[in-house]
Amino acid sequence: MAMAQKMLIAFDGSTRARLALERAAELLKPSSVEILTAWEPVTRQTARALGRTGMPQTTVEQEHLGSEYDEAEDYAMSMLREGVELAQQLGLEARAHLVESSSTAPQAIVDAAKELQVDVIVLGTRGIGGVRSWFTNSTAESVVHNAGIPVFIVPPVDEDDTLSAS
Repeated sequence: MAMAQKMLIAFDGSTRARLALERAAELLKPSSVEILTAWEPVTRQTARALGRTGMPQTTVEQEHLGSEYDEAEDYAMSMLREGVELAQQLGLEARAHLVESSSTAPQAIVDAAKELQVDVIVLGTRGIGGVRSWFTNSTAESVVHNAGIPVFIVPPVDEDDTLSAS
């Protein structure tokens, strides 16, 4: 198998993301990787959630808009550090990329892949199928359809992983 020259690994700290990083290291054998964690500000997450309920988005508390601190960014940074540490434990050189998502996480992954000019995107998937997939957006599916480059998708190991990672 030819070694990918430049690889982007989408890492959110989940079991799926860890497994994807481990399998990419084992099977694709990169010497270095770009680790990406996409995050969304708390106020935007809240507004999106309210939009799904039909409630007016003007009810979102604006208390944090003036401040620079966002706990979602802190959490994303800690996940990114974990990804870099795992890559290093696997013997890979890793560069960290924390990206604020302006639309969706899959779009942030695709945009970063284009900007970094990577050869392949690696990510884990929940492995949801059937009726449940009708109601759940799939990051992996969206990335595959929009990336324009190969995407290495690692499914969950077993039923328990699928259920606990949902």
